[in-house]
Amino acid sequence: MLRDLWQALTGAMQSWHQGKLFLEHSLTISHDTLHALVGMALWMVLGLLMRRPLYAWRPWLWLLTATIWNEIVDLWVEVWPDPGQQYGEGAKDLLLTMAMPTMVMLAARLRPDLFRAAAKKRGR
Repeated sequence: MLRDLWQALTGAMQSWHQGKLFLEHSLTISHDTLHALVGMALWMVLGLLMRRPLYAWRPWLWLLTATIWNEIVDLWVEVWPDPGQQYGEGAKDLLLTMAMPTMVMLAARLRPDLFRAAAKKRGR
């Protein structure tokens, strides 16, 4: 039973990785740009699905969890000749995926006035 579960998990990881490779090679944008775009898009979708504003921690934490899982799959499936390069690439992917959502969330939390509609002109 454990062996079947292990094989199913490994197969799911392989399928996920192959799907990512297909997407990566079928688009004409760089790998790094793809991480930044997917990070923002997934963060917004998570906020919508959870019915939480984007300044809330929950969508951000779920994005972080998904990003870490994605990098674990990469480390599991890919075997590079130099582990240092592979870990460095994984860390870079994690930072690129989380950078924009983190900056926007912190800006919305610390300076909510930047995200409000223009205030009505005074005196009218």
